[in-house]
Amino acid sequence: MCGIAGWVAFQRHVGREQHVLDAMTGTMSCRGPDAAGTWTDPRGHAALGHRRLAVIDLDGGAQPMTLDTPAGTLALVYSGEVYNYSELREELRRRGHVFRSAGDTEVVLRGYLEWGEAVADRLNGMYAFAVWDARSAKLVMIRDRMGVKPLYYQPTADGVLFGSEPKALLANPLATRAVGLDGLRELFGFVKTPGHAIWADMREVRPGTVTTVGAGGVREHVYWTLSTKEHTDDLTTTVAHVRELLEDIVARQLVADVPLCLLLSGGLDSSALTALSARRLAAHGNKAHSFAVDFAGQSDNYVPDAARPTPDAPYVRDMVAHVGTVHTDVVLDTGSLADPTVRRAVITARDMPVGTGDTDASLYRLLHAVRRHSTVALSGESADEVFGGYHWQRSLEAQQAGTFPWMSPANGFPPGTQGRDGSVLRPELLDALDLPGYIADRYAEAVAEVEHVPGDDSEARARRVTSHLGITRFMRTLLDRMDRLSMAVGLEVRVPFCDHRLVEYVHNTPWAMKSFDGREKSLLRAAVRDVLPASVADRVKSAYPSIQDPGYLTVLRGQAKELLVEPEHPVFDLVSKVWMEEAVNGGTGPAVRSGLERCLNLATWLDAHRPRLLLT
Repeated sequence: MCGIAGWVAFQRHVGREQHVLDAMTGTMSCRGPDAAGTWTDPRGHAALGHRRLAVIDLDGGAQPMTLDTPAGTLALVYSGEVYNYSELREELRRRGHVFRSAGDTEVVLRGYLEWGEAVADRLNGMYAFAVWDARSAKLVMIRDRMGVKPLYYQPTADGVLFGSEPKALLANPLATRAVGLDGLRELFGFVKTPGHAIWADMREVRPGTVTTVGAGGVREHVYWTLSTKEHTDDLTTTVAHVRELLEDIVARQLVADVPLCLLLSGGLDSSALTALSARRLAAHGNKAHSFAVDFAGQSDNYVPDAARPTPDAPYVRDMVAHVGTVHTDVVLDTGSLADPTVRRAVITARDMPVGTGDTDASLYRLLHAVRRHSTVALSGESADEVFGGYHWQRSLEAQQAGTFPWMSPANGFPPGTQGRDGSVLRPELLDALDLPGYIADRYAEAVAEVEHVPGDDSEARARRVTSHLGITRFMRTLLDRMDRLSMAVGLEVRVPFCDHRLVEYVHNTPWAMKSFDGREKSLLRAAVRDVLPASVADRVKSAYPSIQDPGYLTVLRGQAKELLVEPEHPVFDLVSKVWMEEAVNGGTGPAVRSGLERCLNLATWLDAHRPRLLLT
């Protein structure tokens, strides 16, 4: 895993501005703490930067990696992992390629030499990379199918800036350090529109897309979409195939030349991966290592609710006893989660003032602790979106509400909702944003992408739309969070449930099979029940844990009160002072806590990034 950055200009010599390239590359040091490198095209049209986190082929694989051809040089900067690189290496060798390194980076580069942009069709993994192809003076940027690895770009007057994260682009004087109404709509609308970035003029390379930049401009080619196919396997065959895929995926993703571990919550998803990984590692004489997050005093404060009916700790203990992992609990408290330095680290990592509060902080602290022991971790992220773990995926009322089902009244959002935490905004800004209208437009666009099987009835169509929205919108928000917070501490997190083969297969499986036992994630449960303790296999889904110490809200109120004594702080260009004063002095409940976290995040982001706010 790594961080990449670059600058292409067709009317200037970027090689004469090495300090700018160094600054852009330097912002990616957290993603790649092990090595750094830059390369500039001799003609001066392209400059590439790379920061490396060494995971495979520790002594080789230095980047940027170049390959000279009679027609010109190919130069690659690459972030991610290609899990089928061994098979591709052998195929390329049969075609006459000679390799000088042992990792996947050279496989990607020589794959591009052999197949051009079509190399993307052959890759299985999580990746974002850019190739400067001097043969035709073009930059080719390719992103994985699910969007696990990020890649952003901003067109300029004569080329493009690009990088793994917005901060890499923002280090270039040509970048637009501004956020407009559409950026704020993405932040508060609780939607994730493919291709959009909150920063004005900035874009993300869409998942499953090749973006090419030449002297004539930018061109996009979609090489993968979540397509619809008729499912013909019976239930027994379907369960068996899911297990077969999981076994293969886990085997591929356990390959690393550095210490590797499992993120274990005691839920079905992470427990399935932990059990399968432990079996695989044991067959090679190795022990699995696992990590879980917990909160000081949580057993005294825990109050079950619809999202979190059970605490994680008892189920984690059952899994550790059943599988025999070498386990570590990372225990956090209110002080460690509400610490302003932690909030700043999270906001800096994500380049935006996200609204998921203490769960971001606890995930960051967990990953930071894991990094002291491991360089790679496997996570159960995305199983809910793929297999149907959320309430809104099971509620037909939520799915037929005419909006994103996670934002429907049936899922707890009021009709005409103002997004997530929109209530904290100044009324005039809220009017200008028109979040209900923005959400409705994005929903219509998303639904239009979905293919249907002829003969689907209205329920089947609603179920298929919900699966598509969960994978192409909701899931990508969580993948972005995991990538940014893990790479902020130099930890590579792999997400086996995002293997496109598994995603495609389960997406096209009828809902009757996905819920055949009357519960969430029926297929996954059936596929792995034999390797889990009964308590975990039968556990009702519980969301990622959140601290329940009432002192946490008290600390947030104190921090917001301190902010209120700075009436000229730019946060009040966005946030309603009246709302914040009322929240500080009275209200309780999730909306108050979430809103205060959002306000504090906004203030931290404005202090750290100093964006121009374009509010008209």
